[in-house]
Amino acid sequence: MARYTGAVCRLCRREGQKLFLKGDRCYSGKCSFDRRAYAPGQHGQSRKKSSEYGLQLRMKQKARRYYGVQENQFHHYFEIAEAKAGVTGENLLRLLESRLDNVVYRCGWASSRAEARQLVVHNHFTVNGKKVNIPSYLIKAGDVVAIGEKSRSSEKIKAVVEAGASRPKTAWLDVNANTLEAKVLNLPTRDQIDAPIEEHLIVEFYSK
Repeated sequence: MARYTGAVCRLCRREGQKLFLKGDRCYSGKCSFDRRAYAPGQHGQSRKKSSEYGLQLRMKQKARRYYGVQENQFHHYFEIAEAKAGVTGENLLRLLESRLDNVVYRCGWASSRAEARQLVVHNHFTVNGKKVNIPSYLIKAGDVVAIGEKSRSSEKIKAVVEAGASRPKTAWLDVNANTLEAKVLNLPTRDQIDAPIEEHLIVEFYSK
């Protein structure tokens, strides 16, 4: 499957906002966005007037990059969200938040969603007692996500769990620091999703 392999900090600069794609580096003085808070490229510092379509496109791109989802997969999520009952934009964000890699990140078991994807692929997590190595696996209310028994002795896993312990807790996840398990209390409502995304612009983009 295709994936972005370029400079990650460039994506934040293009969207004009920190997307926290590189974990701890984003909070340090090494963050490229703090040093160059303008778009990359030769004309990055020039002022550009965005059209309505341009704003919608940028919001769609921001959401894709924030969750680390490729174009075709993102469009597929939108089609699922549109077919569901309820508000399409909220359904879309709920689907993205329900991805296993995002849940692992929200639990504080990875410093970024990219790291969470890597750890999931390497078989470090279980869902309801069964190993799952698919980052896009959609979690449901009542599911229990846990760090695998063998992985708990890994120095890498110990380090990321310790580093993530001080991160703010997610209201829709009940994370047990002792058992290294997290129960999905409910799929998140819009007010429980802190993503810097205006989802109505994405709906307008795909509605054209």
